[in-house]
Amino acid sequence: MFRKLLIFFLFIGLMQSSKAQLFQTFVHQGELGVSMGLSHYFGDLNPNIDISHPKFAAGIFYRKQLNNYVGFKIAGNYAFLGYSDAYSDNATQRRRNLSFNTDVWELSVNGDFNFFEFHPGFPEYRFTPYVSLGVGIFSYNPYAYLGGKKYFLQPLGTEGQGSPLYPNLSPYSLIAMSIPVGVGYKYALNERMNLFGEIVFRFTTTDYLDDVSGNYAPDAFPPDANGNPTVGYLLQDRSYETGSPIGIKGRQRGNSPQKDAFITMQVGISFNLQSYRCPTH
Repeated sequence: MFRKLLIFFLFIGLMQSSKAQLFQTFVHQGELGVSMGLSHYFGDLNPNIDISHPKFAAGIFYRKQLNNYVGFKIAGNYAFLGYSDAYSDNATQRRRNLSFNTDVWELSVNGDFNFFEFHPGFPEYRFTPYVSLGVGIFSYNPYAYLGGKKYFLQPLGTEGQGSPLYPNLSPYSLIAMSIPVGVGYKYALNERMNLFGEIVFRFTTTDYLDDVSGNYAPDAFPPDANGNPTVGYLLQDRSYETGSPIGIKGRQRGNSPQKDAFITMQVGISFNLQSYRCPTH
């Protein structure tokens, strides 16, 4: 009987030793992933952080796992952003009646931190929540529709940018920086494939995602040769569509001290990059 028990415990010990050796030699190198989901804009047209009008977002990334907890990620993301004063509960905003849409293309580098050890292929280490922080650069180009026709807003200088009447106002750049701050959760379906979901909020260095920041400048848009209002004039102040125009020169149009921001909420799939390290003995 004692001999049988000894053989049994030796067998269990060998199994645990074999598993431990396999765990020690397994190296999770990183991941390649794709994701899709929703995006939302926050700024002068949406100062109350309403999320009732989301739009489309997608992304790809490569993550290099530095150790069991820390990773380095390079990500490319697309977000379609847009909003309208017509969505607001504020009567003044509805009277202002501005709107925009824009495509955002972002490239970012991020540091990720796993709360738990993550080893795909080992059931007890197959999931973890994580947080991320990074820096990115993105392009955008806000536009609006007038009479069913699409007009890009930056070349129009809707707040007097580029007009000789406003020499201190230059056209804003269509490139800006972002600071992505994210939280997520990933789960290894097997040693090759993971499911994940993440929410990433982006602070930005621009207040012109929506083309709204400063004051009205109606005098920057004189009538055309026939005495008709120009496209720029009709798009810089659209309150005439909801009543009498409110765009008096110098009146506040946006909230320039506060930069715009946006968020993405995505789910995706990633594929593990892995190797096995040869034992040193």
